[in-house]
Amino acid sequence: MRRLIILMVIMALAGTALADERQVGSAGAQFLKIGVGSKYQGMAEASVASVNDVYSLYWNPAGMVEVENWAVGFTNVNWLLDIDLNYVGIARKFEDVGTFGVSVTVLSTGEQEITTVDQQDGTGQTYSASSYAIGLSYARQLTNRFAFGVTGKLLGEKIGKVDARGMAFDFGTLLYTGFESLRLGMSISNMGPDMKFTGTGLQVPYDPNDGNDNNTAVDAQLATNDYNLPMTFRVGLAYDVPVGPRSILTLSSEFKHPNDNVQQGSFGGQFAYNEQFFLRGGYKINYDEETLALGGGLDTKVTGDTRLMIDYSWQDFGRLESTQRFSVGFTF
Repeated sequence: MRRLIILMVIMALAGTALADERQVGSAGAQFLKIGVGSKYQGMAEASVASVNDVYSLYWNPAGMVEVENWAVGFTNVNWLLDIDLNYVGIARKFEDVGTFGVSVTVLSTGEQEITTVDQQDGTGQTYSASSYAIGLSYARQLTNRFAFGVTGKLLGEKIGKVDARGMAFDFGTLLYTGFESLRLGMSISNMGPDMKFTGTGLQVPYDPNDGNDNNTAVDAQLATNDYNLPMTFRVGLAYDVPVGPRSILTLSSEFKHPNDNVQQGSFGGQFAYNEQFFLRGGYKINYDEETLALGGGLDTKVTGDTRLMIDYSWQDFGRLESTQRFSVGFTF
């Protein structure tokens, strides 16, 4: 356990040692930073130590050990500029083996009109952009106080007639400290090789003599640079406080170190009544626009052992107004 924690810290420090303000905007695949699970968005993403359901596949794969049998979750993110992100995750626990999970994230935009310098009102043609991540996760309780999880992901991005493909890994740990309900969580997300755009959209005619002779232009291809993935290291604490015979207040905090920005933080809380009704809130620190987050949820029995979870969150985005997320999930 001690070796795993030390290894994760070393990997995080090595990958983020150069992260500062000069690195802002230097990483691609930015859709990987759009969080899922309205429950955790309502707590301002202070999630790495508090996540305990199917959304562990995104925030901290070690949290999957809290899944009791089957868990399914779906989130729709109404992002900025009419961009939609949809996420679906499935997790299944096998006794004495561990918990396995599969997740799919798809970001899509509507058709956009193509413009050029000469045709600034549009060419009559359109293009679209999309991104996806397909993940396979595994988590296991190594001791009664320590859990470890890992996710492997296939990634893809497409804009017009060019695309890029790659792969990445997430690693997470969850430590039950033994002091009442205090948990310590850590994760490293999106570790992987650089990606690069290729495709027919980069093909152009080229005349080395710029039309000064009778040579015919030849086919050429524009060169593109590799781009980094948005690797992020998270560490945080979570603690449950009983506030009545049927009520629990969960307090959570998180420190985040991305490789393409400055350090950020968040803290949040969830008030649960009768393990059925939930109110949430949180605040983000050192983000460009995001600050206050609010949300709520309902957990109700459907039939037999099947339960339905419905969650909603609202996030203030400053000058960009706000974003909303809706999540629906089942456990059975």
